Amino acid sequence: MSDISIWKKIKEDFSQPINNDPALNSKFELFFNYPGVWALVHYRIAHSLYLKGFKLLARIIMGFTQFVTNLDIHPAATIGRRVFFDHAFGVVVGETAVIEDDVLIYQGVTLGGVNLNRGVKRHPTIKSGTVVGAGAKILGDIIIGCNCRIGSNSVVVKPVPDNSTAIGIPARVITKGRDKNPMAHNKIPDINKELFSYLFKRVKILEDAITQCNLSACNKDITQKDDDLEKIYEQYLKTIND
Repeated sequence: MSDISIWKKIKEDFSQPINNDPALNSKFELFFNYPGVWALVHYRIAHSLYLKGFKLLARIIMGFTQFVTNLDIHPAATIGRRVFFDHAFGVVVGETAVIEDDVLIYQGVTLGGVNLNRGVKRHPTIKSGTVVGAGAKILGDIIIGCNCRIGSNSVVVKPVPDNSTAIGIPARVITKGRDKNPMAHNKIPDINKELFSYLFKRVKILEDAITQCNLSACNKDITQKDDDLEKIYEQYLKTIND
């Protein structure tokens, strides 16, 4: 994260809705429809005060900001340039969280801690170029690599390597390589649906084997179905990258 003046960062903050939100029709709308931008601007000022030792004042500013915008950002957190909180309601950014440049975060996201120890890093680091889907929870001192995609409502408790996609509860890395369109959430596969489909088909084959099959021809048919199902399962395992 480059070292530039706070005012240049604020100018960039106001430019993010223009660059990232096609719903914006007028710059006048920035004053009323983008709480994430205002929360980030207030954070810039509070963070500067916090680093200069005015910690109580910084906390008061962000407390007022939380009341007005419904974003809870600790003034000690580190947030880089061109970060955009889209819609933003319910976003929580913990004290030791780090968000690098060019990160897109949707509403309901929590960058939270998993312990109460003071003086240690308790919150995640989000590397440059990452998109965090609505409702995702990223917990603990873990690193989400560059250009990652975190699926909506996922709960991430382990590091995610660069250029990866993570979804689920708990989140799993399912693919390496990122779609060129960071907004293409519809292209994230539903691994839970795939697994349940496999299990239902497996149970059906077993039921047929128990209740219907006494002849060798039927056994041959069951074997063929089982072989086909194994191919589906192998593809499912290939999708998941632990």
